[in-house]
Amino acid sequence: MRASRPVSETHVYRLHSYFRSSSAWRVRAALTFKGLPYVTVPVHLVRGGGEQLAPAYLAKNPMGQVPLLEAEDGLVAQSVAIIEYLEECHPSPSLYPGSAFNRAQIRQVVEIVNSGIQPLQNLWVLRAIEHDLSQGAAGARAFAAQVIERGFRALETVLETTAGRYAVGESPSAADLCLVPQVQNARRFGVALGAFPIIARVDAEASRLEALIAAHPDRQPDAE
Repeated sequence: MRASRPVSETHVYRLHSYFRSSSAWRVRAALTFKGLPYVTVPVHLVRGGGEQLAPAYLAKNPMGQVPLLEAEDGLVAQSVAIIEYLEECHPSPSLYPGSAFNRAQIRQVVEIVNSGIQPLQNLWVLRAIEHDLSQGAAGARAFAAQVIERGFRALETVLETTAGRYAVGESPSAADLCLVPQVQNARRFGVALGAFPIIARVDAEASRLEALIAAHPDRQPDAE
């Protein structure tokens, strides 16, 4: 593990964020977990067709997504890349604790959410289903629920072997920072958690972490 890089007295991270974004929630929680100062730069994903599509924002993040972190080194986009950057710069407290195998398990859970569930039910995909494919709002919501249920069936099986008090073992990790916001998405889309008892249990435990509480969408300066 690399040595910790102290933040300069004058430096504060700037996080381009949307209160309801589960990906931004992960990063807000990571910053808080590590005790790192940051300011929120709101990017409204709906208002005016989406502020993330403005030329000035696209110049910083060509994918037109949140989160985006402004650091001393420059700009970092994509939530997992940001979390791993913060981990390398500020390794304590660690979001990837334990052995190499433990860290691989954490990354496995992270990627099930980050690449296997969340991108398929994000705003851009649901808008395309609703409007471009003419399935309407109900069709888009049904698709999101189907995607989450499919991913949760896999995640529940993985957690049977990885979960302790938290998603991977007895310590909070990046896996929990991804799981809790995704469970919130599941609730938004009407997915019943009764079929996923381990996910529900880990979510209940991890949701008590101060970092996830402080990063909750309802507590953000741009919350509606």
